[in-house]
Amino acid sequence: MALKSKDFIAIEFTAKLKDGDIFDSNVKKDLAKAGIQGNLKPFVFALGEGMFLKGVEEFLIGKEVGEYTIELSPEKAFGKRDPKLIQMIPLKEFRSQQVNPIPGQVFNFDGKLAKILTVSGGRVMVDFNNPIAGKDVVYEIKILEEIKDLNKKVEAMIDFFFRQDFKFNIEGKELNLEVIKGFGRFAELFKEKFKKLLDLNLKVSEIEEKEEVKTEERSKEKPKSE
Repeated sequence: MALKSKDFIAIEFTAKLKDGDIFDSNVKKDLAKAGIQGNLKPFVFALGEGMFLKGVEEFLIGKEVGEYTIELSPEKAFGKRDPKLIQMIPLKEFRSQQVNPIPGQVFNFDGKLAKILTVSGGRVMVDFNNPIAGKDVVYEIKILEEIKDLNKKVEAMIDFFFRQDFKFNIEGKELNLEVIKGFGRFAELFKEKFKKLLDLNLKVSEIEEKEEVKTEERSKEKPKSE
């Protein structure tokens, strides 16, 4: 059956540049080949909802369970490079954070990844473009299955939006979600998403975060007999 927007699917994928260099995957052999780390679990998401690369989602709508190779231009992938995203930052800004910038390094600036291009004369040239911007990419996608189970759909959304393993239960049209104290207001921002995709009314409750009790095992030496 052809897949539609809002259908949940589980996929294995490997993303490459045109020259074959792998930059993302959830396939063990491909991650090992590229020497990068990644999540080995199948990725579960809803089609057409911005949970994966837009160009890939658009391609998969109308397809069926199976394997596909998708070639994307920069416009359909990570966009063209924008010269305005290359900026000069005073070296003292790095020094104040006790950081010594070196060309080629990648830093996180308030949630945005940026690459150091040059360091000269007290100034640092920083590139805020996505590292894959301006490049043609190839995605090898294996659609493992369409997800029908409601609980698995909820688990996928919790993992995607919150990056946490929160407890939940479903009663009729209500989704009762337990989150750690202080996380409730953020979780409630996604009420419309759960309603739109799953037709569930999200009810959030906060619980105290349990502290892990660490026990140390101490070996006791038996007294030596004389």
